[in-house]
Amino acid sequence: MDEQHGIGKAGKLPWRLSSDLKRFRELTMGHHLIVGRKTFESIGKPLEGRQMIVVTRDESFNPSGCIVSHSIEAAFGVAQARGESEVFVIGGAELYAQTVGFADRIYLTEVHARVDADTFFPEFSPDSWIEKQSIHQQSDEKNQYDFTFKLLETR
Repeated sequence: MDEQHGIGKAGKLPWRLSSDLKRFRELTMGHHLIVGRKTFESIGKPLEGRQMIVVTRDESFNPSGCIVSHSIEAAFGVAQARGESEVFVIGGAELYAQTVGFADRIYLTEVHARVDADTFFPEFSPDSWIEKQSIHQQSDEKNQYDFTFKLLETR
């Protein structure tokens, strides 16, 4: 998220951060990813090496290679029943708002900029979290802005 909690613009990421995408891939590989329908459609396909659970109210939505769930609770139930050790909620904003209150870990990339965004990460209380890791990275030819990777865990 940027300095104003911005996370998206017109269904796309509002920045180019190659290192963030690489970290996302490394963290999520082999795990179940819970994603909203609009975010899934912006990605356009299932992500290799991960099981995507798409949450949607649309009863007819059935993307190939994904599991469809009609509630966030059901999506977590599916992942748990399949033996998942760490489920990743990967967006969008509506799913983040529904889950940030009961998450026990947040892998957060803080983008040190204010970008033009129309989608935002929900407010959350920093007092409820302990920063376990913080890695700063300068902008370069592959990373549009300075940013910091943070690992937050509940108190």
